[in-house]
Amino acid sequence: MPYLSSTTLFPFIVATVISFLLTPIAIKIANKLGMVDDPKKHHHPKVIHTYPVPRGGGMVIFFAILVTSLLFLPLDKHLIGILLGGLLITILGLIDDRFDLNPYVRLGSQFLIAGVPIAFGIGIAFITNPLGGILDLSFPRITFQLFGDTKSIWLLSDLFAIIWIVFMMNMLNMGAKGVDGQLPGVVGIAALVIAALSLRFSADITQWPIIILATVTAGAYLGFLPWNFYPQKIMPSYSGSTLAGYILAILAILSTAKVGTLFVALGIPLIDTGYTIVRRILSGKSPVWGDKGHLHHRLLAIGWGKRRVAVFYWLVTAVLGILALYLNTSQKFYTIIGVAIALGGLILWLTYRSRVKD
Repeated sequence: MPYLSSTTLFPFIVATVISFLLTPIAIKIANKLGMVDDPKKHHHPKVIHTYPVPRGGGMVIFFAILVTSLLFLPLDKHLIGILLGGLLITILGLIDDRFDLNPYVRLGSQFLIAGVPIAFGIGIAFITNPLGGILDLSFPRITFQLFGDTKSIWLLSDLFAIIWIVFMMNMLNMGAKGVDGQLPGVVGIAALVIAALSLRFSADITQWPIIILATVTAGAYLGFLPWNFYPQKIMPSYSGSTLAGYILAILAILSTAKVGTLFVALGIPLIDTGYTIVRRILSGKSPVWGDKGHLHHRLLAIGWGKRRVAVFYWLVTAVLGILALYLNTSQKFYTIIGVAIALGGLILWLTYRSRVKD
């Protein structure tokens, strides 16, 4: 247990302290650079705050992850790829926080950035089929010579990994940062779930860097939480939410958790975003253009406060995350279906209730 404590708890504390102490500096930097979301100037349907709030929380979160990872993790090619991709995402996010990039420009950039960790050897070779069996993604392969070394591109494996990373980046950005404190709490809990599951396989030495990176990620976001909780003093904004999806997606790839556990833990924001995208498409709108149709908007509409909505998301994420730790692959699959049905019913009820009130 001392080894567990020194290996996991200390990096978590360091990341938390760095994030917490440096966020006030990030607030000042964001104000100086004009990265401020002023509802009087920024007219958008999804905006629900009533006073100017600095953006750019992703820069301090990434810095906390970067410094703590370099302190406690070996600098191998995987970590280099992860941190390089994270840096590019943070830069893209900060540019968006300042200039409000076109959503399709952001999406195209995400695919390019998601390829960075893949180029450094991170990928998904096998997927457990929830209906039974294993799906082998290691073929077909393209093999070639580069500087005298034999290199291989695993087409299906790399393609799936890129799509998974981009998917998570957008799902977290669209569905997990609606109200003050919602995103950092959800991300912190999800990262701890991955760490907890990976600890079950701690006899495998390759799991320890994943466990540490997961706890570091949790600490960086939870250290940011007090500044983002209602009334928020800074937003995680696009830089922080997209970085969250990127890191969690990679942790799910590298860990024994894979995608199923993370999907269950983040079931509410992921499925809610899926419903939102379908609704926008069916109504003839752009799937990436924000509106006030997410679950957190509907909860606010029935009188819930921002604190209550954020805590609701945290509690559901924690319950589903703990449940996912004890489910096998097929059980996770049916749990996701059950959550989708329950959430769909809740959204329909909330929509009907709002219309009756009106």
